Amino acid sequence: MASPEITLEAVPSIGNVSPEDWDACANPGKATHEKACNGHGPGASSGLPGDSLGLLEPAYNPFVSHAFLSAVETSGSATIRTGWGSRHLVAKLDGRVAGVVPCYLKSHSQGEYVFDRGWADAYERAGGRYYPKLQVSVPFTPATGPRLLVRDGVDRERIMEALASGLVALCGVSKASSVHVTFAQEAEWKLLGEHGFLQRTDQQFHWHNEGFASFDDFLATLNSRHRKSIKRERRDALAAGITIHWLTGKDITEDAWDAFFMFYMETGSRKWGRPYLTREFFSLIGETMSQDVLLVMARRNDRWIAGAINFIGSDTLFGRNWGAVEHHPFLHFEVCYYQAIDFAINRGLKHVEAGAQGEHKIARGYLPRTTHSAHFIADPGLRRAIDDYLKRERAYVAEAGRELAELGPFRKGVDEAP
Repeated sequence: MASPEITLEAVPSIGNVSPEDWDACANPGKATHEKACNGHGPGASSGLPGDSLGLLEPAYNPFVSHAFLSAVETSGSATIRTGWGSRHLVAKLDGRVAGVVPCYLKSHSQGEYVFDRGWADAYERAGGRYYPKLQVSVPFTPATGPRLLVRDGVDRERIMEALASGLVALCGVSKASSVHVTFAQEAEWKLLGEHGFLQRTDQQFHWHNEGFASFDDFLATLNSRHRKSIKRERRDALAAGITIHWLTGKDITEDAWDAFFMFYMETGSRKWGRPYLTREFFSLIGETMSQDVLLVMARRNDRWIAGAINFIGSDTLFGRNWGAVEHHPFLHFEVCYYQAIDFAINRGLKHVEAGAQGEHKIARGYLPRTTHSAHFIADPGLRRAIDDYLKRERAYVAEAGRELAELGPFRKGVDEAP
């Protein structure tokens, strides 16, 4: 019996796909995640039947959810006006959505955290036109997660292959110079490589929970110098009468969002000129996915003075934006890094991803981890040049990761007293 035909289309808004269909592809383990969150127990998700490509990843990822991506679009944060024109790829079997890809037609290279502006400049100096390009990603979010999203109960490998080929076809139809799949899972990265995508690596700094029962358990794994330094930083961060508060679910009021948005705007304006996310975005996620949000807020003299927003997956806490209107020594480290570790231990989460860049995180227990992106370049000449560059860059990233890992704060021998 012949397999049903796969049809592909690009839609101009995530609103063209129902939340039920999108989330069935993006997060088939969502129900298990919600059960774990409601019980405040260890994040877990049910396993799915294995496949030969190793592409199954049942962990719940809040960023590829319909609610998050819809909030980014509906709020005006990622739209044609801001240079993010939705071109979400949808695969159907017998008229039913079987797979989706979050994809955008872009007129610039901002808000991506995998930097290709040098490629664009070189190509345009040579007479080419780099923009528009297609970007497969979660806007403004440097967090690894699934990108080729496939519904459970279908031939996953076949749908994956169709989505990968469909991205190349969409590049041609859109008259784009390239397709960039950023912060992909490693198995997707390898699959895309088989479809002619160039492979790129970079690194971030993540914390891993070794089954700790408390923050002190984590500290006991560090060498004496770093353990004492972290204790001093945590003490000094709160020395001015500052208290720390975890807000999630119904505890996140519009007043709290107002305060956090003020922090976000203050820090964003200093760092990159124009913050990407609108105030409406935060209200929308507060309405639709507040259980997936953790605000770590600092308070002094009866007012909020600093805060960090995190998103809660089934096994990972994803740190995102931070800001402050008062600046105190080590408060950034406390709110963004140490409180995230505390929360992950409390919830039984396995990992904390604290965002892009930052070698200063190593001394605080966050070690280098490789991130992956895949790039289809239509022009053969540009492709050859980038391919050569990426070979050298991958070697550099691998060596840098090895060297940085050796600088970690953990005890090197059993003889060192905790």
